[in-house]
Amino acid sequence: MPNRLACALAACLLLLPAARAEERGFPLEARKGVLTPGYFPEVEIDGRPRRLAPAGRIFNQDNLSETPATLRGRQLPIAYIEDRDGLIERIWLLSREEAAGKLKVNAPPR
Repeated sequence: MPNRLACALAACLLLLPAARAEERGFPLEARKGVLTPGYFPEVEIDGRPRRLAPAGRIFNQDNLSETPATLRGRQLPIAYIEDRDGLIERIWLLSREEAAGKLKVNAPPR
């Protein structure tokens, strides 16, 4: 019985990288830029001062939330969208592959 459990666990662990390698899709209005986080809610995108929206969120490469304070002092390739007031609503930290290519856009709803 322990051998079966170990084999099942090993098989699950081998599948994890394949699940993480799945490409993310971004909204149609998403744009690329370079983020330099400041003191919340201030950020710079492509050298221009901007502000995060009150409900603004930052997602890392695994689509998990990041806090702006943990990113301060770095320049990071991102995709982002603005709300109707021009505040930054969502930011996605891009992997090297995503930063080098075009953004994969989610299919529009039908």
